[in-house]
Amino acid sequence: MRLINRHPGRVSATLLGLLPFLLIMLIYSLASQERLADNPNDKLLPGSEQMMAAVDRMAFQEDRRSGDYLMWQDTAASLQRLGLGVGIAASLALVVGLINGVLPLIRASLAPLVSTLSMVPPLAILPILFIVFGLGELSKVMLIVIGTAPIMMRDVAQRVRELPGEQLIKIQTLGANSWQVITRMVLPQILPRLIDAVRLSLGPAWLFLIAAEAIASTEGLGYRIFLVRRYLAMDVILPYVIWITILAIVIDQCLGLANRKLFPWYNAGGH
Repeated sequence: MRLINRHPGRVSATLLGLLPFLLIMLIYSLASQERLADNPNDKLLPGSEQMMAAVDRMAFQEDRRSGDYLMWQDTAASLQRLGLGVGIAASLALVVGLINGVLPLIRASLAPLVSTLSMVPPLAILPILFIVFGLGELSKVMLIVIGTAPIMMRDVAQRVRELPGEQLIKIQTLGANSWQVITRMVLPQILPRLIDAVRLSLGPAWLFLIAAEAIASTEGLGYRIFLVRRYLAMDVILPYVIWITILAIVIDQCLGLANRKLFPWYNAGGH
């Protein structure tokens, strides 16, 4: 049997999926043990006990100066910024993408602008955002919006144009006006695709968030990572990176679950 026709079962697929992670953990563990054997105070590759102690200190012990649990405070601040940024970007993408995809006159005027904005490197305009919006929360949220909204706008507009032309002809034959075409035919079919676009934008959104927090913030996951790096505190940095990854995976899976529950017809097609 050809390799392209061999498919793993559920158990085999799970084991194969875990294998790369186990190999990475094994390689890290061996390298950490070797460095710590030569120098017990080595900070570059901390052992599991050092990282667990750091997690306990950051997440389950009050900070001596502020009295806060720093890891949870950082998590709440970052998730609030991420949620606002991605939520605003998704709302803009839905509105602009719909009218850009449905209305040819609007598309002729708006599509070039959206395409141009999607090519602007968001991190390059971060100083401009700090100058215009200040160093507060607004500049961080705006970076996420500017970094993710144009891409999602283009994706939504493209998905609108990919809808079968027969549907558009039929609904107009039945007497639907432009508003009814958008709300009754296009919108219900675009919403699950918008969720897919949001899921694909989570990675860039986290990148922009951490970059903004690292430069100008007093709390947040990105702020904490860049704060402790001056002390080479890898025992804090690595758990924070792992925690950010876990949060991203959980958000992605929750969006995927919501998509399957709300739009079973869309996922039945193998999306």
